[in-house]
Amino acid sequence: MRKLVYYVAVTLDGYIAGPGGEYDFFPLGDEKQAAAYAGWTNARYPETLPTFLRAAHGLTDTPNQRFDTVLMGLGSYRPGLDAGFPSPYAHLRQYVVSSTLAPDTDPAVTVVAADPLALVRELKREEGQDIWLCGGGLLAGALLPEIDELIIKSYPVVAGSGIPVFNGDFSPTLFEVTDRATFDNDVTMTWFARR
Repeated sequence: MRKLVYYVAVTLDGYIAGPGGEYDFFPLGDEKQAAAYAGWTNARYPETLPTFLRAAHGLTDTPNQRFDTVLMGLGSYRPGLDAGFPSPYAHLRQYVVSSTLAPDTDPAVTVVAADPLALVRELKREEGQDIWLCGGGLLAGALLPEIDELIIKSYPVVAGSGIPVFNGDFSPTLFEVTDRATFDNDVTMTWFARR
């Protein structure tokens, strides 16, 4: 069965974005460190780079390595939409969970107005690669019962406030570390599997 994988950048104090959805404060290191980190992540997860950036990184025709579907909340979808990219991950099947977004925003994007748990359970029954949950915190909180794996990119920065990695009901859920990598820019990537 396909897995739902939450692959996300997180601050030391547990935020995936600032209070206004900001994410440009995540430190990438110097030019050499940033290039090495981007090269490593792009080789391992090329499909997580938005379509409009793939050519600049030499990934135009690179096949998806892990995911063929992306699931996001409106907060994760909105920056691309506002920048003129209504289909930010055209190389993936795209789902946006939102009760306010127009269902005809883009023909390549499926807007789901309610019950993301039912959507994920249906997607898991299909054949294919895994499903990437790219955010946000409210959606991750709602989907916690169906999250099979976490890939947490922990950045050496404290935000102070913002959008938490999970925002939902109190529901302690155990995961175990399956792998960990550290990078010269002080980012730590940890892979977790549900226990």
